[in-house]
Parts: sequence; C-alpha cells; structure tokens
Amino acid sequence: MKKTVFGGLTRRLLLATVAISALSGGAHAQEELNALVWCDHTDPALIEPFEKANNVKVNLKEYSGTGAAISLIEQSRPGDWDVLVIDAVDVPRAIDMDLLAELPAGALPLGDLFPEMRMEDTTTKDGKIYAITEKFGYNTLAYDKSKVDPADMEDLSIIWSDKYKGRIALYDYYLPMVGLTGIGIGKKTADLTEADLPEIKEKLFEMKKVARQVSDVVAAQTALATGEVDIVVGGGEFLTAGLTAEKPNLDWTIPKQGALRWAQSIGVFKDSEKQDLALKFVQYILSPEGQARLATSSCYWAMPANAKAGEHLNDQQKTALRWDQQPAYLKNSQLYPVADADLDAAIQDVWTEMLQQ
Repeated sequence: MKKTVFGGLTRRLLLATVAISALSGGAHAQEELNALVWCDHTDPALIEPFEKANNVKVNLKEYSGTGAAISLIEQSRPGDWDVLVIDAVDVPRAIDMDLLAELPAGALPLGDLFPEMRMEDTTTKDGKIYAITEKFGYNTLAYDKSKVDPADMEDLSIIWSDKYKGRIALYDYYLPMVGLTGIGIGKKTADLTEADLPEIKEKLFEMKKVARQVSDVVAAQTALATGEVDIVVGGGEFLTAGLTAEKPNLDWTIPKQGALRWAQSIGVFKDSEKQDLALKFVQYILSPEGQARLATSSCYWAMPANAKAGEHLNDQQKTALRWDQQPAYLKNSQLYPVADADLDAAIQDVWTEMLQQ
C-alpha cells in the first residue's frame, strides 16, 4: 500500500520487496508458520525476533487488496495458511466466509488498545472475537511544507480551489477518496447513500481539474518526495512519517472537517493446524515491542493499535506519527464508507467517470 522511493529510501523499499525471499532462507527451523500479510509485516526487523524466540520460520506471502487475499485462499488447501492480516472493514466478510478462528479474549491485550481500535462491530460476532486491530492511520492531506502554506492544509476545501492548481496528486483509490470528499462537504461516511453521490461527484470533478495526476501510493509518494507535486490528497502518515529523517519538509495533517481512518487487523485461520503458534504470533504482533516495530516498518509507518507501544518509540518517531495528537485525530476522523454491492458499484462508477474527465 505504501512504499518509499527517494534516495536512500530506495534501500528501505528494497528491504520490503525482498523480505519474503530473505525470510525464507536461513537455518532449518523446528516449525514453520504461513501468513498472508501486508508489506509492513515483511520487514526482518519485525519478524526475526519472533522467529528466534520461538525457533520458527515464518513464511510470508504479501498481497494487496482483500480480493487478492480471498483469491489466494480459494486456490489453497485448508490448513495451508495460519495467520491473516486484513483490512479491518473486511473482517466481517472473512467471518462470514468462516475463515477465522475464535481468539480467546483473555489472551489478547484488549485493554491496552486505543478505545477506538477495539472495533467490536467489525472484529467480533455473537460475542466472539475473530480478529484484533493491529495498526491504523489516516487518509487525509500530505504535503511539502516548504512549498505550501501549512495553514491552507487545515481546510479540505483547498483541494478543489485553484490556489495549488497543477501541484496536487490524487490518491487513486475510490473508497477513501469519495469518503474524504464527502467529509469535506459535511457528510458522514457511515450515512452515505446514492443520493449523496451527485454532490460528491461535483467536487471530485473540481478536484480533477486542479490536479496534476491521479496516482497509486508509490507514484504519489515519489511525486511528493521529488517535488513533482506539493500535495497528495488521500495521503497521510503512511506517505511521510518514514521519510522525515531524510525529508523533514514532508508533513501531513487532519483538516478541521476531519479525515478518513483506515485500520488493519490480524487473525488466525480456522483451518490452521498450528493454532497455538499462530496465536503466539498474534500476541507478539500486539505486544508493545512488536507494535513499535510494526508501526515503524520499512514498508510504511502508521500508528500502533496498542497504546503501550509508545514506551518503545523514540521522540522522532512519535512526532512523525503525531502521537500526542491522536486523541483529537481519532475524534475528528471517520471510518471508510461501508457500502453494499449496489452502493459500491455506484461509487466506483462516479470515480471512473471522474478519471475519464
């Protein structure tokens, strides 16, 4: 989802790219664990401590998008996979597909999570826990503070004004971008219906007119880091936090209207033959030490769900992640729109029409 491509940052990107092959080598381990993950879990700095402590080899398969994960699962045999990292909003889908095992509440650090990250509505069913939130962040405004007025970034309406025309990149992912646009005109993402789309579409068209490009995360981050654009709409800490040591001019904020909040969760496959080891991996990832490593993974940085991770982050890392501002940011952010098939199709149609302008 989020990768870096500027100067010395290329080396960190390569770490994430080759992590699977790097982790699959080495000495023979007593046991193996197979996990479907996002790229932030492929950092050796995150995985190797667990491997060494448990004499296990963790085989990681990186995927992008829940649809890709479901496809991989459907092509696999029961028991092939032990651990799943998945977009928090898609956990109910995984539960309904009977993919996930129940997690024992007493074995999870639920009380250590930021309250908003417990997300019982998505991670539980019938009082049973099937996943736990591990990391979160924001789709908002990322920018070069040496090129724009930071005060302008406190108002979402700037993204459809002419002030920074030709200096803006739009994140090419329809759901958060439609949600963020809705927030900009005073709508609640949880209440979006097809009746809201014409007004949102109008603002999307205005954004497209002033934008230089519509890009995936890698291209948008590259453009921001190299100075091709000065603002990325839909960006956030995942674009800039890991770069601040080398590019202190890059920054992000949540405007007064608010922002979108994304979250990722981790669970154990119901068909795993290594339930105890898989649960131990989940516990490690949710431990304060594991959370700090995950938050600052070489692939992308974002907030750990466990508030105790702050004890293992330095001041520079906390500043980049806006650690002290989290109470206000959590209060002023909304979750992705949860759309049924018809609304999702309508949203995609609006986004496609905007791209064709």
